[in-house]
Amino acid sequence: MQKRGSTGGGPSGDSEDGLAIREARHHDPFAWLGQHTVDGRSVQRAFLPGAFGVEIQTPAGWVVMEQSHPAGIFTHQGEVIPVPYRLRWEDRHGFHERHDPYVFGPVLGDVEVYLFGEGRLYEAYRHLGAHRRHHEGVDGVLFAVWAPNAGRVSVVGDFNDWDGRAHPMRARGQSGIWELFIPDLATGEIYKFEIRHRDSGAVFVKTDPYAHAFELRPSTAARVVENDHVWEDQDWMAARTGQDWQHAPMNIYEVHLGSWQRDAAGHFLSYAALAESLVSYCKDMGYTHIELMPVMEHPLDESWGYQVSGYFAPTSRFGTPDGFRAFVDQFHQAGIGVLLDWVPGHFPRDDWGLARFDGTPLYEHADPREGEHSDWGTYIFNFGRNEVRGFLLANACYWADSFHIDGLRVDAVASLLYRDYSRQEGEWIPNQYGGRENLEAIDFLREMNVILNERHPGILTIAEESTSWPMVSRPTYVGGLGFSMKWNMGWMNDTLAYLEQDPVYRRFHQNDLTFSQLYAYSENFVLPLSHDEVVHGKRSLLDKMPGDAWQRFANLRLLFSYQFAHPGKKLNFMGNEFGQGREWDCGQALDWDLLHWDWHQGIQRLSRDLARLYRDIPALYAQDFQGEGFSWVDCHDADQSVLSFLRWDRDGGFVLAVFNFTPVPRRNYRLGVPAAGRYREIFNSDAGAYHGSNVGNLPQQAQDQSWMGLSHSLELVLPPLGAIYLQLTGVG
Repeated sequence: MQKRGSTGGGPSGDSEDGLAIREARHHDPFAWLGQHTVDGRSVQRAFLPGAFGVEIQTPAGWVVMEQSHPAGIFTHQGEVIPVPYRLRWEDRHGFHERHDPYVFGPVLGDVEVYLFGEGRLYEAYRHLGAHRRHHEGVDGVLFAVWAPNAGRVSVVGDFNDWDGRAHPMRARGQSGIWELFIPDLATGEIYKFEIRHRDSGAVFVKTDPYAHAFELRPSTAARVVENDHVWEDQDWMAARTGQDWQHAPMNIYEVHLGSWQRDAAGHFLSYAALAESLVSYCKDMGYTHIELMPVMEHPLDESWGYQVSGYFAPTSRFGTPDGFRAFVDQFHQAGIGVLLDWVPGHFPRDDWGLARFDGTPLYEHADPREGEHSDWGTYIFNFGRNEVRGFLLANACYWADSFHIDGLRVDAVASLLYRDYSRQEGEWIPNQYGGRENLEAIDFLREMNVILNERHPGILTIAEESTSWPMVSRPTYVGGLGFSMKWNMGWMNDTLAYLEQDPVYRRFHQNDLTFSQLYAYSENFVLPLSHDEVVHGKRSLLDKMPGDAWQRFANLRLLFSYQFAHPGKKLNFMGNEFGQGREWDCGQALDWDLLHWDWHQGIQRLSRDLARLYRDIPALYAQDFQGEGFSWVDCHDADQSVLSFLRWDRDGGFVLAVFNFTPVPRRNYRLGVPAAGRYREIFNSDAGAYHGSNVGNLPQQAQDQSWMGLSHSLELVLPPLGAIYLQLTGVG
């Protein structure tokens, strides 16, 4: 069998082709290296810089190749040798024996190459990057990368002394894709791509955009890995497909894996150690989901993962990709979903990463008015380019497919939607219609949501969108962006602004709490008390609360009680649930020692009990996104800073929630209720178990006295800075 391709030039290492190979500037190394027919004779060429001598395996045995150039070009002429054939040589590292990479045909099919150019190769993560392959009867690794403006691309690593001359890649026509199958290469090898720009001749080394694993920072090389994890979450995945998440409870625990807990020496825990402690903690605390701040590889700890350098790689800080798969698997087996923060809005400028990847603005825009975020010092993806859009679409699919992720929370969606995001006049370019909307990014978000839901039924996408963009969480077929849910930033800002007021002034700010009902059902909302609210001088939630120690803890209990009664799914950042006292610091673990104190035990106990109530009582979750699930009892008692409302399930069941935002107990406080019967206090944030003052209510029969437009009424005691939930427990 003869080598595929052209016949190539003459055998001499002094030819123009030989010179181009030696200088690592040959655009098509397969046209000259390997086996070719020249003047009717079969010629085999190899370029092995640093080799002392090379032998080639022929049907008759091993034959010494002629060294046709001292730089390392070796040739053999004569009979056609069946491919793939092997070479063996000696260099300063010792003896080697491997198949010749330049006798193998292409690996990527024409269909994959075409779909990649269309931006529709949604499983590009199976084809580009580095993948173990059995190709033409030989085991090895396929490397593939997109670099359309390169004149030459090589794979470099420890296996070739990081010498860009040793393994130049094959260009796949005009697609911009370069590929090379390196036979006999082992799993675990580290590698990068050396790129020569086609016009300037500049040479630079880049890490693999599609790499599935990386070295531990500060090193930046990619690593060849295999997926050997055997999943045991089949029951969870099957149930997820048919889950009615809109009418189900969702209580999300937001976690930064590097600072949730650390070992005794202050070092990171592994994925395995984190799973061992975090799964049991989340189950005990009643969380339905965990949301991880970005676990994609990133160079700087202090970026919290939001400046991603390895979009297809779980960070090596905590272990291997299979270690992360096992982490997710254990959560699923415990009945807890796993959401990931995902960052398609920008990427860092590191010269070894995506920035100016092939010497040109490839993944980013050329014009800084379109392609740079001055706030973050990062580049913006060019969503108008098929291959870039396909990179991100494939990335979203990758986490769902390869890691069984249950949802993506998309970071900084507003920065994607608007061309003038955080820009002054003259610093941005309008769209084709003269507007400020980023039409290409909008199309991308819609396509991402559609593709994910088609390929992974039951998966969730959640937008962190801080403006009033309409229909973020509405289907694309009615003009929406197609997200499942949206963070309710307005609710968060208004609620915290209200609770940070001294109680004596809250009477003037009642609108901060009631305003949310004017838009609460315009989107499918999540109520977030996230990491963003406890950093950069904003103080911890506990420290935001006014008053003495007793009042601060009571206010925090009141905040959580209000969050769990208000329509919308719930999210809390780690440490909130036990009243972390200081701001979050990504460089150290949470202050778990605080749980030696009654105050903090009380907050944690309240968080656990609220989660249990929330999951057990459909009125608190079943109609989070429908106005029918909520009705005011009284929103007008600003003078006493009291709010009361009803939450309804779909069968007519309800919970009465009452909030006293002052430190003054309110006795004989009459409230209307919609039905006769016996009412029981099922929750009281002021209970002694939570280290409160234990002011509350015994069960009582509703009085046959209409009040506030409701048929019956109760006389209640409202605890100071307290919340109570009541439920109808008997009729008559």
